[in-house]
Amino acid sequence: MYIVEILCIGNELLSGITLNTNAHWLSSKITKIGGHVKRVVVLRDDLNEIKLALLDSLNRNPNWIIMCGGLGPTYDDMTLLGIGKALKKRLILNSTALDMVKKSYRYRNQRVKINKARLKMAIIPSGSIPVKNPVGNAPGILLCVHKTQIICLPGVPSEMKAITAKCVLPRMKQEIGDFTIKETNYNVQGISEAMISSQLTKIVDSAPSDRLYLKTHPRGYADNIPTIRIQLVSKGNSLEQVEQLHNKISKQITALIRKSKGKILRVS
Repeated sequence: MYIVEILCIGNELLSGITLNTNAHWLSSKITKIGGHVKRVVVLRDDLNEIKLALLDSLNRNPNWIIMCGGLGPTYDDMTLLGIGKALKKRLILNSTALDMVKKSYRYRNQRVKINKARLKMAIIPSGSIPVKNPVGNAPGILLCVHKTQIICLPGVPSEMKAITAKCVLPRMKQEIGDFTIKETNYNVQGISEAMISSQLTKIVDSAPSDRLYLKTHPRGYADNIPTIRIQLVSKGNSLEQVEQLHNKISKQITALIRKSKGKILRVS
């Protein structure tokens, strides 16, 4: 199993000021190419918290750790310092990163002085590699610890997405190899989760856990009649095997709905 952990850093995420859309977007993209997001952790802008969270993730030896936020020029952008403390690495001025920062301002026709705050974005842990930010000023930072790759991304969603799409996802996809995912959703009236829970458990137990995801989503009641969405996702490295499993489970689900006197309103 190809494991990814995500660490999102920023006081604003924990105070409710900012919705953590980055974790949602990353998880969706990684899942679609065959990765398994095992954990998402949200942290305050606190050096010790960043250090401890990173070391905790590294202890589980995931394939990737994605760290979002805290790469900017302000005092509370301390992700790289936290990494340095965790890995006992000095932070040094990286000439390639500095060149990226300068070019990012020139590209946007911003004539600015590279002051101490802007210089901060080019001071990175020794041994790490700066990654070009196509839409912002702070470069991403890539480093490897044993077999775990760590990528540090800006917290600004447009910047995070640009670096991920150009650098991170292609590398993950190459490492994962061929992968197929197929999804079907059954919107059903007249059945509640409790009515079919035990039967769905048997269906889930009949298939490999890494190839099948089966989930019910309650949709509320109308005139005291329940409505649910049954989500079926089959996945794997072989298109033929994925389709065979999907068709098999789909037949079992439709048979269960009929047996339970449910009505399929829509299949998508």
